[in-house]
Amino acid sequence: MKAAYFTRHGGIDALEVGDLPAPSPAPADAVVDVAAAALNHLDLHVLRGIPGLKLLLPHIGGSDIAGTIAELGSEVEGWEPGDRVVVDPGVSCGRCPACEADQAPLCPEYRIIGEHLPGGFAERVVVPARNLHGIPDGDPFAAAAAAPLVFQTAWRALMSRARLCEGETVLITGASGGVSTAAIQIARRAGATVLAVTGGADKVRRVRDLGADHVIDRTEVDFAREVRRITDKRGVDVVLDSVGEAMWEGCIRSLAPDGRLITYGGTSGPEVKLDVRRVFWRQLRIIGSTMGSRSEFREVMDLVFAGELSPVIDQTMSLDAAREAYERLEAGAQFGKIVLLP
Repeated sequence: MKAAYFTRHGGIDALEVGDLPAPSPAPADAVVDVAAAALNHLDLHVLRGIPGLKLLLPHIGGSDIAGTIAELGSEVEGWEPGDRVVVDPGVSCGRCPACEADQAPLCPEYRIIGEHLPGGFAERVVVPARNLHGIPDGDPFAAAAAAPLVFQTAWRALMSRARLCEGETVLITGASGGVSTAAIQIARRAGATVLAVTGGADKVRRVRDLGADHVIDRTEVDFAREVRRITDKRGVDVVLDSVGEAMWEGCIRSLAPDGRLITYGGTSGPEVKLDVRRVFWRQLRIIGSTMGSRSEFREVMDLVFAGELSPVIDQTMSLDAAREAYERLEAGAQFGKIVLLP
């Protein structure tokens, strides 16, 4: 089968497109003919190499997968070859206390398809059958593939971890990225006032069109100072941040008393500075979040299929153009998700 893969960690020049053996299912698995697979920043990190992450090479990236079932393991029930499916990228053991409590991301054996396991940048992929979720007839595969990782991450962060409420204010950084474009829609649906930070006039316009109430161009102003101005010096109730190092201080400064900072990434670097006096005096909360539980995945995907939430697609590209897609993502030129069509 054709796949985009790497045999060594490094830059985008380490990425190859060629033939690899097609996978076979274990008894509880399904083989999916991949119709669409979307990129995430995670794919760049895995290509470069994540400290402590040891992979069986060659490795295929791609956490967001949609397609049709090609083959089923001997123990799988409830599915048939040809069924249209989208894949929950989070894989857990299913038997530990965290899994039994529907908290899969806290499972000691938690892994992510495309990071720890072979992903969807290929013509076929094998996944646990319990990770499948049906796609309604007529819904495009590209839109389904653009949703799983980013929408479940945004949903868990805002609704489960931050417990965002109607009438609150939320600041979303990196607003042109996949999780952030999902988060803007989720926050608006929850009845919150949305402030968003992005860079450049075109992205400001597109984020505003997506529904943000206030959009701040970080290349033009100090975003934290602008947040204070917009909120009449109060600050926001919630900050949702994936940038980390470069924006951390401003995120802390943007919080109102008793505010919550939800962090789910660190694209600009993992090391942050923190004046602990600001945290305890203003009684701030710093909360980590990653991915989503099984029920969170299903809930948010059903909202996508119902048309209440809409994945933002930057562009679709062929699998042969995988390097070009990685380059576009690395340059930050995209708005929303880049989707490969194997």
